[in-house]
Amino acid sequence: MSGAAQRIADLERHNAAMFGNVEVTSTQLHSFLGHLLRWQKVQNLVSRETPGDLWSRHILDSLQILPLIGPISGPLRILDIGSGGGFPAIPMAIALRDIDFSMHLIESNTRKCAFLRATAREFDLPITVHTARIEAVPPATIGSIDLFTSRALAPLPLLLSYIHRFWSPESRAILHKGRENGEELKSADSDWVYDVLKHQSATDKDGVLLEISHLRPRT
Repeated sequence: MSGAAQRIADLERHNAAMFGNVEVTSTQLHSFLGHLLRWQKVQNLVSRETPGDLWSRHILDSLQILPLIGPISGPLRILDIGSGGGFPAIPMAIALRDIDFSMHLIESNTRKCAFLRATAREFDLPITVHTARIEAVPPATIGSIDLFTSRALAPLPLLLSYIHRFWSPESRAILHKGRENGEELKSADSDWVYDVLKHQSATDKDGVLLEISHLRPRT
């Protein structure tokens, strides 16, 4: 088994142990893929891939955030920015449905927001969708956030400026980044101070998940 295949197998085993009802979660994730593909016929939500590729590149890629969250002792408030076709937010929400959580999604594309709202209704998920650019969303409408997520939205320095408007001392961000993550971290260091852990992606040999905490502007 290749290193990438082993990481995916390990992730699937971890998720199976983490979810209370594995069969229900798996069924709903596959149902979500079918739902996505039906919407894909009328609007471009993801690149054109086979269902098998969608499972690895999008579902598992989204779910690999979950082991990094750690034990959840109370209500979990999540903010996903640039939500697009619903990754990582929707697979996470489906997998977390048995715990106390709420999720805000910010997306500027009206048609993609229609898909996100329809998905939240279809799967009965505690999701609020905001049709806006993140710069235009007042933090008071979101409230305190425990976890920020984002996938392929913007370079890290800009992404941190978006997130910081909603940041509180206990917040963390887990951000998908590609092969340029090292350069992005160097650029971000010019304006921001933060702690960061870099986790190898299980689904992309060039990808990482950046786990960021204690974010503040550099003075």
